[in-house]
Amino acid sequence: FNSNECSIKGSEHKTGEKSFSRSEHLKKHHHSGFIIHCDQCGKSFAASNTFKSNVRIHTGEKPYPCLDCGKSFVSAGALTIHKRVHTGEKPYSCDQCGKSFNKSVHLTTHQLIHTGVKPYSCDQCGKSFNKSVHLSTHQRTHTGEKPYSCDQCGNSFAVASSLTRHQVTHTGEKPYSCDQCGKSFASGFIIHCDQIHTGEKPYPCLDCGKSFVSAGALTVHQRIHSGEKPYSCDQCGKSFNQSGNLTTHQLIHTGVKPYSCDQCGKSFAISSKLTIHQRIHTGEKPYSCDQCGKSFAMSSKLTIHQRIHTGEKPYSCDQCGKSFAVVSSLIRHQLTHTGGRTYVCLCGKSFGLASSLTTHQRTHTGEKPYHCVQCGKSFAVSEKLTIHQRIHTGEKPFSCDQCGKSFAVSIKLTTHQRTHTGEKPYCCEHCGRGFSQSVNRNIHQRTHTGEKPYSCDHCGKSFAQSGSLNSHKRTHTREKPYVCLCGKSFAHLGPMKKHQKVKMCHILSPSYPTPVPDP
Repeated sequence: FNSNECSIKGSEHKTGEKSFSRSEHLKKHHHSGFIIHCDQCGKSFAASNTFKSNVRIHTGEKPYPCLDCGKSFVSAGALTIHKRVHTGEKPYSCDQCGKSFNKSVHLTTHQLIHTGVKPYSCDQCGKSFNKSVHLSTHQRTHTGEKPYSCDQCGNSFAVASSLTRHQVTHTGEKPYSCDQCGKSFASGFIIHCDQIHTGEKPYPCLDCGKSFVSAGALTVHQRIHSGEKPYSCDQCGKSFNQSGNLTTHQLIHTGVKPYSCDQCGKSFAISSKLTIHQRIHTGEKPYSCDQCGKSFAMSSKLTIHQRIHTGEKPYSCDQCGKSFAVVSSLIRHQLTHTGGRTYVCLCGKSFGLASSLTTHQRTHTGEKPYHCVQCGKSFAVSEKLTIHQRIHTGEKPFSCDQCGKSFAVSIKLTTHQRTHTGEKPYCCEHCGRGFSQSVNRNIHQRTHTGEKPYSCDHCGKSFAQSGSLNSHKRTHTREKPYVCLCGKSFAHLGPMKKHQKVKMCHILSPSYPTPVPDP
């Protein structure tokens, strides 16, 4: 007798005169209605081939290689589906809109867009999904579970596809090449083809009408309307609408910045930020507007710019229907309806955004979770740290396209550009006079109101401007910070300039530096 151990029942099964293979035995169980259980993950299978594929996931065996790119797969079926990436074959078509897919499961998921059916609901927040696997993935945002770990660096992920994308950062592999433009990809190849070359965006937002190339992109976009931010930082409590944004944010707390610029030495937490930064040095602006030719260093900036030409305002207020081109404008506008006071601090101060409340509370706690690795200075807000670090790097990423002058802060560039355009958007509400900066308008308005908010703590005299108070204080301190080449000192810049004009000091010594006034 020849015998084989049955992996299903744990007993021996014998034939009378000839032996049989294990696979034949498995088929017998399959046809008899038996179920195969995997003792590694607990999953159950009704067919031996799917069971074998599952076993290979655990062992890492991938015996089916692609002859085009060399990538290997656990089953012949998975290889067949993969080959469609190279051939472009999409055999499954939607009978409602005609969109085609390379996998039947993608067609099934897509068709739910037309029906709107979302039968799987989260019992924690009530959000609904059209597939049970999407619900399972979503629930990990509540539990914090991240079952997929990278064996190279130990990073964990809630979704297997996120682990796969991450692992490419170690290998650098980009197995998918576009035959239309020659660009290579580690992932997202199909989305690239659909978005760049066909322009097709079959997933529309029912709130604002904007369309997207993938269901995932639509899901992320819809959070703009719902305000949902399911990914929270366990260090500072800040929430995000995308897991990638949370991952990037968390690097602020760790201080890890492994990507360094070889031109100025500035470091970044993620490689894409380095790529964008390097365009400051190279001047590269690869994203051009096909309407006016204006170029941009970032694709997102081009998208926002193009709305000037199209008039598109995809972000609508659900209270009054007013639309906006930029989501930040919508958020600011919505505060006019709520009164901007939703989140209240124990001190009584209210805020329109939870993040604003969190930042404000640090004024009470003294918490400053963002640290400069160069000098150790800490900040309560990450944006303040970013601006501060430019003191060390000398970076001035905001350049004027008229004269080339650069600035470390974008608002400084905006203000500077008004010297070229002559724009004066801040008008006095009393006389209508225009100003290029709001601070100058505010100072001017005090000539009408008589307000003098800056008081001298020596004599009580009040002033409309802080600079005037500083000059006045010198009458008490006798300080004379402005020194002429001839040695004479002055408390104020004006008298020194008058002195130099009379005594010709600045002509006798043209190298004499011009004194710098008080800030």
